[in-house]
Amino acid sequence: MTKTAFITGATSGFGRACAEIFAEKGWDLVLCGRREERLQELQNQLTEVAVHTVVCDVRKREQVENMVKTLPESHSNIDLLVNNAGLALGMKPAQDADLDDWENMVDTNIKGLLYVTRALLPAMVSRGKGDIINIGSIAGSWPYPGGNAYGATKAFVKQFSNNLRADLHGTGIRVSNVEPGLAESEFSVVRFHGDKEKADAVYEGTEPLTPVDIAEIVYWLADRPSHVNVNRLEVMPVCQSWSPFAIHRKQ
Repeated sequence: MTKTAFITGATSGFGRACAEIFAEKGWDLVLCGRREERLQELQNQLTEVAVHTVVCDVRKREQVENMVKTLPESHSNIDLLVNNAGLALGMKPAQDADLDDWENMVDTNIKGLLYVTRALLPAMVSRGKGDIINIGSIAGSWPYPGGNAYGATKAFVKQFSNNLRADLHGTGIRVSNVEPGLAESEFSVVRFHGDKEKADAVYEGTEPLTPVDIAEIVYWLADRPSHVNVNRLEVMPVCQSWSPFAIHRKQ
């Protein structure tokens, strides 16, 4: 039987790449995003499988609940949820950060993930099968200047994934957290509020991860035998590793 993947944040970056690779592998799709024209473009592109698109802002609980309640019967049995919708905003130190940016990250990266997971999970449990793959970040484990609220939201994703595994023990539901490092998509353009010059500078002289790299990992996880659960997968490009501890020295 054809499987169905539900992908949030499907209009760009990791989400779009996931949609493309799962369609290539023959999965039907539910694609969620805020930009209707991009969803339509993606649906027109992925003609080899059945694609249902929904314009939805995952920050809005009622929108999410209505989206799941009104899924067509053909797409109502979700085999895989890819919680991809998320963003980083700003790089200012905490004392100068914009509280609106912090709230937007909390609402999207935490609340949005919670809303979609909670809406889809009961049906997965009742069927005794299903996968949840959350897109976290190395920022959830490794702090860096300016990462403040963003890193904290991704730490939440990591621990929520672990606790889901504990809650879902014995149900047959698998949960994984994929934690990318330096990756080039629209991520930095959004982080710098549309300043493409600043965004491009982040990747200058590097060979970062690509959305396809992450999408292939997500598909690999979903394609493991049903008794195998990869709890957490941290991935960096070769050009990235860890720095020495920062030590402030008095003059």
